[in-house]
Amino acid sequence: MTPARLPFFVYGTLRPGEANHDLFLRGRIRSEEPGRLTGALLYDGPGYPYVVEETGGEVKGELVTPRADAYAELLVALDELEEYTPGDPRNLYERVAREVTRTADGTAVHAWVYVAAPSVTARLRARGKLIESGDWLSRR
Repeated sequence: MTPARLPFFVYGTLRPGEANHDLFLRGRIRSEEPGRLTGALLYDGPGYPYVVEETGGEVKGELVTPRADAYAELLVALDELEEYTPGDPRNLYERVAREVTRTADGTAVHAWVYVAAPSVTARLRARGKLIESGDWLSRR
């Protein structure tokens, strides 16, 4: 089954100015704009973040809309970056469709979000380092 062509919500190393932004997104995207994911918390990996779905939390990031001609290539590249394989119990992340709110106008957009896989979620909830601001860029 071919996944829906949704935008991506990025919240860590794929954000502007971060290590993977230019490596993966430069030349492949049509637009990026600030957004927020509610019902989620942000944890330090360390070195990279994980979103854990949790009522009451909010994570800040960007909604990235790929160019149509680069969509399939970008989807494969991001799945590889996040070491995500559909149905693999060893995944660190799961790619899920979630509602993300555009910061500019408050509209809701369905987007792909890489969230912590269940085994990672359990570990982070037990002893992970929560990024209380929900913003990877202001974690320090």
